[in-house]
Amino acid sequence: FFYILEQNSTTMADLSQTLLACQNPDPAIRTAAESSLLQAEQSNFPQFVFALAEELASDGRDTRVRQLAGLHLKNLIAAKGDALRDEKASRWKSIEPQARAPIKALLLQTLSHSLDNTARHTSAQACAEIAAVELPTREWPEFLPALVQSVNSNNQSEHLVNALECLGYTCEALQSHDACIDQDSTNQMLTAIVNGVRADRPDSVRLAAAIALRNSLLFTSGNFENEAERNMIMQTICEATQSANVEVRAAAYECIVYIAALYYDKLSAYMQALFQLTFNTIKTDDEKVALQATEFWSTICEEEMNLLDEMADATEQGLQPERTCCNYVAGALEHLVPLLTEQMTKQQEVDDFDDDAWNISMAGATCLGLVANVVEDKIVPVIMPFIQTNIHSTNWRLREAATMCFGSILEGPSSETIGPYVHQSIPVLLAALSDKNSLVQDTSAWTLSKICQIHSNAIPTDIFPSLVNGLAGTLLSEPPRVASQSCNALIHLADAFPKDSATHTNALSPFIPTLFQTLLQTSDREGWDEHNLRVRAFEAINSLIIHSAADCKPILIQLLPVILERLALSFSLPVITNEDKEHKEGLQGLLCGLIQTLCIKLDKESVLPYADVIMSNTLQVLQTKNTTAHEEALLATAALADQVGSDFEKYMPHLHPYLLACLRNFEAYQVCSVAVGLVSDISRAVGPALIPYCDDIVTALLQMLQNPTLHRSVKPPVLGVFGDLAFAIGGTFEKYLQVSLVMLVQASSTQAPEDDDDMIDYVNILREGILEAYTGIVQGLKESNRTEALIPYVESIMIFLELINNDENSDLTVINKAIGLIGDLASAFGPQLRQYAHAPFVQGLLQSGRNSEDDSVLSTVEWTEGVLQRL
Repeated sequence: FFYILEQNSTTMADLSQTLLACQNPDPAIRTAAESSLLQAEQSNFPQFVFALAEELASDGRDTRVRQLAGLHLKNLIAAKGDALRDEKASRWKSIEPQARAPIKALLLQTLSHSLDNTARHTSAQACAEIAAVELPTREWPEFLPALVQSVNSNNQSEHLVNALECLGYTCEALQSHDACIDQDSTNQMLTAIVNGVRADRPDSVRLAAAIALRNSLLFTSGNFENEAERNMIMQTICEATQSANVEVRAAAYECIVYIAALYYDKLSAYMQALFQLTFNTIKTDDEKVALQATEFWSTICEEEMNLLDEMADATEQGLQPERTCCNYVAGALEHLVPLLTEQMTKQQEVDDFDDDAWNISMAGATCLGLVANVVEDKIVPVIMPFIQTNIHSTNWRLREAATMCFGSILEGPSSETIGPYVHQSIPVLLAALSDKNSLVQDTSAWTLSKICQIHSNAIPTDIFPSLVNGLAGTLLSEPPRVASQSCNALIHLADAFPKDSATHTNALSPFIPTLFQTLLQTSDREGWDEHNLRVRAFEAINSLIIHSAADCKPILIQLLPVILERLALSFSLPVITNEDKEHKEGLQGLLCGLIQTLCIKLDKESVLPYADVIMSNTLQVLQTKNTTAHEEALLATAALADQVGSDFEKYMPHLHPYLLACLRNFEAYQVCSVAVGLVSDISRAVGPALIPYCDDIVTALLQMLQNPTLHRSVKPPVLGVFGDLAFAIGGTFEKYLQVSLVMLVQASSTQAPEDDDDMIDYVNILREGILEAYTGIVQGLKESNRTEALIPYVESIMIFLELINNDENSDLTVINKAIGLIGDLASAFGPQLRQYAHAPFVQGLLQSGRNSEDDSVLSTVEWTEGVLQRL
């Protein structure tokens, strides 16, 4: 066939070759082929889609070509985002029905008659996407009858498999489109799928049907409300768990897991049978199936945790809970815990251990942790006999399982209940850090880390030195996996202490010098690049710095030049491979992170002597191409600016070009965001000295706001930084006032749909940025006696404040900032603002503030009311 490309009057004589060329490793060939397909799509969309369908339907063609054609067709209709999906659906439906019909006929023909399994499978995917667009409007009436007939017939089983695949994909696509179809169509689909799971079907058909059923479960919620239909579905799935085929059994249990998550409230009639089925399966079945049966109980735990939280919240508010917890986990506790501990003794051999592998031992431990979170203190008398019996066993599997059990349950019980056992366990766990089995070592270190994280208050004072020294003792001598866990334990141990530097000393102080030295050595030891050891070591140093007491200040001052020297030396590290480059730049980012923490913790007098060296090093890091290193260097620079204040001015000529480059690095939006934060910090630090750089900075900020591809999370802080700039440069900001306020007014009109929680959160964050900008601008112009420049915009600001008052989803932070802005405006404009003092929206915001129990909000309300009363 030939395709006429009207745009450039050339022809695509061979679609097959063009599709293959799109997979060519040569970028030039691949780009040219992709361009040809795009031109064909744009030139004559209906003809292009038909050509793809014809290519897919052509038996005898290369399988790869047929698959590429089908996938390309599917992707012309499928999309992940709602907006793009709707756009693609509209474009498909813009094709006349008589032009769509032959395309759909070719797809159904391929699905039901092709001899090529790959072509049938691909056609199933394409059919599903079209069906998801057309079935909700009762189009494509041939689709469901064709599939149902195929499933109910005695055709070859491979054709039945693809028909069932298509039904499952269709249910999944309808869900993603959030689309509804009539109940009769839903019933037809579900009946055909359940029919495919029947025991008299071949295993391949039962497997495809079970997978399709899992995909349909959310979509067919109406059928689950009908007891007879629900019984039929559950009976069919439970029968499938007894199949002789492992894959079918595993797929059936996947359905049961999904049902537990979706329809917990409907399980009571089936729990006794599910209890017996899952327990027998976990004990005796193939691991693949046993994993799914264990997942069932993990899912039940998660559902009951959520329900118990909901019930507690309702009780606290004096309300009747909408749903109740059936306490399946508590009822099964005496039987479930021994079953899980048995699975936890089925660890992989140490030599075969794979951190990324999911096995029955790990699944058992995860489930046990969830059980503990559900039943809380009740877990302790049930699990402790197993732990106490096996923690000293000569069998490493039992030792490791007992240790893992203890670590897994720690989040559940209260410190009062588990505390005595924590006290007893620490010497045992410290001794186990030297166990001859590395998995026991690793689990012991992990359990100590959990203790430090969750029950640090249960660690006795007399054991504290042994704990710190024991953890530190593993850092250089034990395997990297164990050392990494010990670093985690030290992080959590440090986090248990206050950040307040006013505290003269704490229990960590005697150990800080040795820990710093050992952790720095750990970051360079053999195996530093395994199990994230270097990162964990630096995180431990950071945490120790943050939580160190005042008596450690001399140690921190000594540490700063050591870190700076390491950073300076890192620039000369040899780079031969890409891995070398990544490691080098990763190290530089980590060292910049320590510099940032030290700058924040120390005072200006301590940091200022090293400021030149800090800036020299961070500017050199900004010359690399590593975005993570850039983020850390910018954060270190921001911390320095905060600390040294106006003395930072001398670095601006050197920093300015790098700052602008980071602000314009739209693809690395995290770098953009950190750079925006740095502008705020510099504004506060140097004030009017920033004026010579403001033209470039404001231009870059406006470009960020106007860029449609920039990640939306960056835009709120960009808006807010205009307030910092205005406050810093005062009346000079007037030259940027109009363009800034136009942006703010546009942004202030953004609203969120009532049913979109993510958008509601984003709009609140956006409004925080807008309010911060307005506040800074008002205060900056007031200080320079230039508030009259704002008069044309006061009404727009008031409309924005009224919008906030009328929005029930405005959070407390937004309300607080809105009240503060009212006070700032009243203070700046005086009697000119009297007309708004008693406006309903102003009084509404003040009342919302009064109704809060937040001291800072009440303080803002009190101040603003005082200003308004003086008008």
